[in-house]
Amino acid sequence: MKKIKDLKICLVGSSGGHLTHLYMLKPIWEKANRFWVTFDKMDANSILKDEKVYHCYFPTNRNLWNLIRNTFLAIKILHKEKPDLIISTGAAVAVPFFYLGKLRGAKTVYIEVFDRIDKSTLTGKLVYPVTDKFIVQWEEMKKVYEKSINLGSIF
Repeated sequence: MKKIKDLKICLVGSSGGHLTHLYMLKPIWEKANRFWVTFDKMDANSILKDEKVYHCYFPTNRNLWNLIRNTFLAIKILHKEKPDLIISTGAAVAVPFFYLGKLRGAKTVYIEVFDRIDKSTLTGKLVYPVTDKFIVQWEEMKKVYEKSINLGSIF
C-alpha cells in the first residue's frame, strides 16, 4: 500500500462550501502530489492560487449539458494525470470523475456534506455505488448510506 506522499490525488469539487471542506483536509493531502478540479470562480482561485488547478464547467447541478462537457473534461484530465485517489465533497462535478476514475483503477473517497444529517444529496446517491470509502459526518447518515463510515465533523 502506498503512503500518502507517494499518491497522486485528484481533489474535485464545486467552489464555495464543497471546496472549503476539501481544503480543510490539508493535513491529509498537503504532502501528496495533487491537483484540483473546481470552478473558475474568485473564491476557488484565491484559495488555490499556489495549486495545480483544472477548471470545470458550471453550473453543474441538474445541468445535463455541463455534465456532458465535464465528462469529456474528466476523460482528458484523468488520462493526463492518472490519479491513484480521487477525493470529493461534492457536488455534481464529482460524478464523471468518480465513474471514469474508477474505470481507470483509481480509488475513490466521498465525504457527504456536513449539513445533511438524515437525507442524501443527489451527488451522494450517484457516486455511492462506485465509492471505495463513503464518509458521513453524522451517525444518522449511516441509516441513509449503509456502507458509510462516520468520522464525525471535519470542522
